[in-house]
Amino acid sequence: MRRLLLSIGATLASAWAVPVSAGPLTYEQAVRLAAANAPSLKARAAATAGARSSAVAADRLPDPTLDLGLQNFPVSGPNAGSFTRDDFTMATIGFSQTFPNLAKRHARAARAAADIGIAEAGELVEGRNVRLETALAWVDLYYGERRLRQLDLLDASLDDLQKTVTARLASGSARPSQALEPDQLRAAIADRRAEMAAVVAQARARLARYTGDPDPQATGDPPILDVDPIRLRAGIDALPAVRAQDARIAVAEADVRLARADKRSDWKVGVTYGRRDPMYGDMASVGVSIDLPMFAGKRQNPRIAASESLVQGGRFDREAIRRELVAQLDADLADHAMHLSRLRNARETLVPLARRRAELDRDSYAAGKLDLGTALLSTLALAEAEVETLNREADVARDAVRINITYGEERP
Repeated sequence: MRRLLLSIGATLASAWAVPVSAGPLTYEQAVRLAAANAPSLKARAAATAGARSSAVAADRLPDPTLDLGLQNFPVSGPNAGSFTRDDFTMATIGFSQTFPNLAKRHARAARAAADIGIAEAGELVEGRNVRLETALAWVDLYYGERRLRQLDLLDASLDDLQKTVTARLASGSARPSQALEPDQLRAAIADRRAEMAAVVAQARARLARYTGDPDPQATGDPPILDVDPIRLRAGIDALPAVRAQDARIAVAEADVRLARADKRSDWKVGVTYGRRDPMYGDMASVGVSIDLPMFAGKRQNPRIAASESLVQGGRFDREAIRRELVAQLDADLADHAMHLSRLRNARETLVPLARRRAELDRDSYAAGKLDLGTALLSTLALAEAEVETLNREADVARDAVRINITYGEERP
């Protein structure tokens, strides 16, 4: 029996050192696959392409206009209803072209460029979200499968334990109630395994969502990421969320330029040719139309003021976003430091103490000084400590992934 309990402890220690790696996706492969296959990223890329296409025509002149008409057709008097009796009656054909003022055309080009900036910023934000969710799903799947493997090995060891208890009952060296203790331990392990299986299934579903792999498996080693608070704080202004707000400010500033351009006159030039009866001769006309923004105080100026207010509000929003990111980074760094401390405590104190207690209880059981149930509980406590250490290692890995992807420098 003593050898059996020692073998259970050795099995737990070996499970801690050997990760499960039955799947095809390493961490880097999963992130790259998600970047290539995520539908949301393709949608953002299409939106960016659309914004670039629209910008081509932003500052172009509007299309010319073809004008067809019939002028001075008599509807009363002696010449009523005749196309030829009145020398003013003619069929006309003409072309006209509008020339928006140059400031307006430049403002429209700036507005189109700002729209491209918004689309590109949205693509960056979505790309970062996809990478983050994929990375976290891979980490959850990796550590979930390791914990499942550890529980499976412990559960398999109970078969030998059941045989030993049965033999001791037959020899009269164990109480009848002790025959129930292996089943009770197996039921406790089954509960933990059911919880962990659900975690693994959820992580696999999330990973499949982004990678497109219907049954992804985590393989290889987890990422080893250094967290550099100084570098992360220095890069706050380059984060996609801030860049997206900068793009929105650029749109508002372009709207201000458009509103101001409305105070300048647009031009329209038209040419018309009139066909009359040959006895009277044809006629041609040339005309110029000029907008007269004479009531700027009630028309253009309010729109300018409204656009300027939006710019000011956008700048305040940017500062709010930046402060929020700084606060979130500080909070995440504090959590990371706490999780690192908890992991060190588990590795250096909790697991060694649980292992030592299990060894002492096994020795006491072998010497007849301790009942089987207490010895088994110590073994289960060691298993719990090992699983909890994996939980804490997963927390540290999740922190490093989240911090580096959320606040790290944007990759091309």
